[in-house]
Amino acid sequence: MRTSNPIRLEDAAVAITGGARGIGLATAQAFARAGSRVFIGDLDADLAAAAAAGIGGHGTGLDVRSRQSFAAFLDTVDAAGAPLAVLVNNAGIMPAGRFADEDDTITDAILDINTRGVLIGTKLALPGMLARGSGHIVNISSYLGEVPAAGLATYCASKHAVVGFSEALRDEIAGSGVSVSVVLPCAVRTELTAGVKLGGVLPTVDPEDIADAVVQSCGHRRAIVSVPGWMRVYETVAATMPDRLVATVRGRLTRKRVLQTLDAVTRSAYEERVRGTVR
Repeated sequence: MRTSNPIRLEDAAVAITGGARGIGLATAQAFARAGSRVFIGDLDADLAAAAAAGIGGHGTGLDVRSRQSFAAFLDTVDAAGAPLAVLVNNAGIMPAGRFADEDDTITDAILDINTRGVLIGTKLALPGMLARGSGHIVNISSYLGEVPAAGLATYCASKHAVVGFSEALRDEIAGSGVSVSVVLPCAVRTELTAGVKLGGVLPTVDPEDIADAVVQSCGHRRAIVSVPGWMRVYETVAATMPDRLVATVRGRLTRKRVLQTLDAVTRSAYEERVRGTVR
């Protein structure tokens, strides 16, 4: 299903979770340049307010794990007198390490933030969009929602779930005027990849590349958006390759980078901040 009518972004209300940093902030800035009314929600309320002030938007605290917190965030959109046109479910965390050593609190946090937060936000935003017969939901997944990565098993699980949910929901609401796109970035130069050796055979993009893809999805409203786009070819090629060769390629892409050559010192600030918010 392809929804033909683009979302008109001028004066449109756009809500972005995890919008105070990285991809979320770049996306907020891109929508602001398009003339949209931007609402940023982030666990760091002060940073959300500062980020919003920089683009003439609205910023507030948001814990996507809490239905009450998410509802309060979306209420700020209603209070501004603008129906929600676009919801960008962007908030996410990516602790790295061997699954056998992963504390249950970290496992729960990854699934609650990366997956359940997407479901909660969508469930809250969708009824109003369906009633108006218009709206667009963008779920930020990862290319690791399509391919595995050693050292990021729970993260991969959470992002696989987002892809499956997005495609199933899109089919469920086909013809309603409301669309769902799922965005699959490769490695992005943000705090999430701190300490990971980027480049080489690993495609790497900037937050602004993802932001542009999100904004463009409001025009074409396609089901799956890969960044860079040519990465969709990988799945087709991998399906025809011998398992041993695929394993070798995956090892170069992720296993060595995450489990063997990760710069723990460089990554420590991110890991400490993320783990500190879930204890």
